[in-house]
Amino acid sequence: MPDTEPVELVTAELHGSLEDPALTSMNFLNEITGRYPDALSFAPGRPVERFFDVESVHRRLRTFTDHLAGERGYTREEVSRTLSQYGRTKGIVHDLVARSLARDEGIDADPESVVVTVGCQEAMFLVLRALRADPRDVLLSVSPVYVGLTGAARLVDMPVLPVLGGAAGIDLDDMVARIHGARQRGLRPRACYVMPDFANPSGLSMDLAARRTLLEVAEREDILLLEDNPYGLFHSGGARPPTLKALDTGRRVVYLGSFAKTVLPGARVGYAVADQRVRDAQGATGLFADQLSKIKSMVTVNTSPISQAVVGGALLENGYSLEAANGREQQVYRRNLRQVVDGLGARFGDCPSVSWNAPDGGFFVSVTVPFTVDDDLLELSARRFGVLWTPMCHFYSGPGGSNELRLSVSCLNGAEIEEGLDRLASLFAEQGCAPVNMQLVRNGDRAS
Repeated sequence: MPDTEPVELVTAELHGSLEDPALTSMNFLNEITGRYPDALSFAPGRPVERFFDVESVHRRLRTFTDHLAGERGYTREEVSRTLSQYGRTKGIVHDLVARSLARDEGIDADPESVVVTVGCQEAMFLVLRALRADPRDVLLSVSPVYVGLTGAARLVDMPVLPVLGGAAGIDLDDMVARIHGARQRGLRPRACYVMPDFANPSGLSMDLAARRTLLEVAEREDILLLEDNPYGLFHSGGARPPTLKALDTGRRVVYLGSFAKTVLPGARVGYAVADQRVRDAQGATGLFADQLSKIKSMVTVNTSPISQAVVGGALLENGYSLEAANGREQQVYRRNLRQVVDGLGARFGDCPSVSWNAPDGGFFVSVTVPFTVDDDLLELSARRFGVLWTPMCHFYSGPGGSNELRLSVSCLNGAEIEEGLDRLASLFAEQGCAPVNMQLVRNGDRAS
């Protein structure tokens, strides 16, 4: 058979999302992290790794299998089949998830309204795929926004309309204006994506009054709210406002959750609580969760039963409370957050052109500076100063974030935080923004 030229595809003939910045930004950040492995990194929003324990994975798996045999009365063959065979599309730990939500969040969720997904990212995709019925459909989102949401929306060809955030976490007047403006242009706003607790990337939270008003606006404007809550349990220790879903009496909220931060990121288990009623052409009604399950069956078929078992075992071992399960992690994140905020104050407290927020929890601090923050500066920061962070421009669908950077507090220890902030201060000094009491190498290569 004669040699033939290999097939070459061109991006112009592939889905347009493949050239979208939302899909390329994460690859760039991962790539630069790989090129500078010795740099201290404030970039990834990953959970602390020091408490990872492979033996706990095996123990939790055994705990869940004991639960199947004991509380559920499964035979040995049924236990084996449940863990080893293709499983129920909506998941096998849905009842345990519902108990956990009741325990930690005061959310009364019908287990049948829970769809267990491959990470929260799949939950976002399923919801957006279901809501995007025709080209008129659009999504609103508080800006800046997590790039995973933007990417998922792009994959289903659903435009995202930015809503201003502000100090309250969401500008409700701007939200209403965006909805009305979209409708005047013939568009159909379906939902608004929000992260009310310690949002990624801003770190902002909504107070109780804002949450109640947001629910009222959603009711009045007849849209859904997509509430994403990966960081809510990592609070400062004081009283925290209830989730939107706990306040939701009209089933306006689709609740998106993940066990990546609270149990094990490698398990890749998330979920959606979708208790909205859906009426078909014949007048019969069912749960929105059932519609998401249909889509899931064509995407991932089901979520790994082994991964679900590990998560289920963790819930069983801790009385269904992830708050109780994450005591050590909460202490680390609180201490790190306080150290980063205090460290910024110690270095830039007398520098009025540098500012930052001080969240009450979560992983992220947003820093505003008087110079341009982009990928080129990140490259310089990694190469010359040995410190990584995330340009906030990656979290805006349009202009925005050009003078902001995000610091994640979750991965470094105390000594690394101090050294990392020193390196950051050296970078700032080179950009003409010298910290107070500068006792740092101003022109050296801190990565060497």
